[in-house]
Amino acid sequence: MEKRRIRVLIAKPGLDGHDRGAKIVARALRDAGMEVIYTGIRQTPEMIAEAALQEDVDVVGLSILSGAHMTLVPQVLEKLREVGMGHVVVLVGGIIPPDDVPKLLEMGVYRVYGPGTPTSQIVEDIREAVLHSASSAQLEPVP
Repeated sequence: MEKRRIRVLIAKPGLDGHDRGAKIVARALRDAGMEVIYTGIRQTPEMIAEAALQEDVDVVGLSILSGAHMTLVPQVLEKLREVGMGHVVVLVGGIIPPDDVPKLLEMGVYRVYGPGTPTSQIVEDIREAVLHSASSAQLEPVP
């Protein structure tokens, strides 16, 4: 069986146009040996789910600074399930009020990150989530 690297889709759902954090995270994941697909700004939940399917990703990272996370995240999760990608690890980063974090986790989000989170923590969490899952046997370890 051929091994491949962890594939991560970084997306900016909604109308939020600020993508500096998403690009920093994308670069850190790439530097950690992961394959990163960055979709750019102003993506719809449908576009994100379709990109996740087409790119056969293991992880979807959503960057949301607009405050619309309680609307957009459930929509993205639903669209991922609709296209058969409900198994992917979903991470959310951005300006998320602490009271909303448990709700997002209950919805199925793996981790939520706020401003100032070390990128090394995100890398470690992705490795933990993906490499230790039963479906990741075909993935190669990333140093």
